[in-house]
Amino acid sequence: MVLVGKIFRVEGDMAPELAAEKLRGWRVERSVAHGGEEFTLRTQVDVKTVREAEVWGELYEEYLVPLFGREGVRYEVSARVIPFIMFWTDSGPMLLILAKRPKANAAASLLSNALLLGSGGIVEAKISHETLRELHESNPEAAKVVYFDQVDLPNIRKLSLFGEALADTNLYQEYLKHGKIWYVVFEDREWGLTVGVTRNCVVTVFTATEVENFVRYVMERIVPLVEPRGSGET
Repeated sequence: MVLVGKIFRVEGDMAPELAAEKLRGWRVERSVAHGGEEFTLRTQVDVKTVREAEVWGELYEEYLVPLFGREGVRYEVSARVIPFIMFWTDSGPMLLILAKRPKANAAASLLSNALLLGSGGIVEAKISHETLRELHESNPEAAKVVYFDQVDLPNIRKLSLFGEALADTNLYQEYLKHGKIWYVVFEDREWGLTVGVTRNCVVTVFTATEVENFVRYVMERIVPLVEPRGSGET
């Protein structure tokens, strides 16, 4: 099963115990009207585990699902559960949300409210183009895919390369002149994982592995690549 997560920075320097206290039991409700019916949708945070410098939890969010039938459209309440881990590093607290980018971004906004941080309390983590380039070129034979964005060629938004030893190809060097590395897929042989990483810190592990192993991999292997606070745009 493919596992996906996105890394965020948490502004401020609250301790794990305080973060867990703010998150534990946080709950909001909102009313939504559809088809003459009114629904109450609940969003809440459940803290599962508090470890040294780590808070593991789940965001529970209800939403409406349209069902189409002979009598028209009716709505039912469904729910999704999004796991997250808040953890502390030398450069401050960070957040890993185990969801694809759109859901992770929405969850980050909700968790910012739960932590009473408001708008801008949780922001995207960044990995620079230079760091991704170094990651790729340090072990080019392990690379599977490289995507480039910010391309300066007319009518071309992105470029991509697939195959072995991409750093040794003339085309790779040519693409570097016209764009920045946005996404790299590579084989991490030390961990036995095939991994994809983007500059805005979306991490995908394509190899079957346990969630705990995925989280440890992100913390130990990917987080050290993240740009420090205040480093500006990448």
